[in-house]
Amino acid sequence: MAPKISLKGRALRYLSMREHSRLELGRKLARHAEEGDDVEALLDTLEAANWLSQERFSEALVHRRSARFGNSRIVAELQSHGVAGEALQELKAGLAQDESARACEVWRRKFGQVAVDATQRSKQIRFLMQRGFSQRAVQAAIKGAVLDEECGEYGE
Repeated sequence: MAPKISLKGRALRYLSMREHSRLELGRKLARHAEEGDDVEALLDTLEAANWLSQERFSEALVHRRSARFGNSRIVAELQSHGVAGEALQELKAGLAQDESARACEVWRRKFGQVAVDATQRSKQIRFLMQRGFSQRAVQAAIKGAVLDEECGEYGE
């Protein structure tokens, strides 16, 4: 029979795989907590030792998601992990700086050519909107694609 893993051991195993938010790690550990286990105290200990960091988690999530998703989708995911307040506002500001460029890159990877009719254009716009990009970023991506096409960058 395999030895029973302590709650702290389980937490460290989760954290060794990837960064977790306090809320997410608390949920995972609560499933394995037995009577007398204090999950909140363990989370406080992990934060004090800097093994659990909301800031590191937020940065890692933004880094993983920013190449594929828009600001609203990333912010919603951060909120679902318990990130709020000033930290969330700082992350939003950082994301807003390059959203149009990220939307253009996502558009290029998915479509690569300008829509020839309204149906295709609508499909491209819907795709970017579902990825969480703002209307301004979607319009910039679609217009940027048209401008690039006119300059001959895609037709080479």
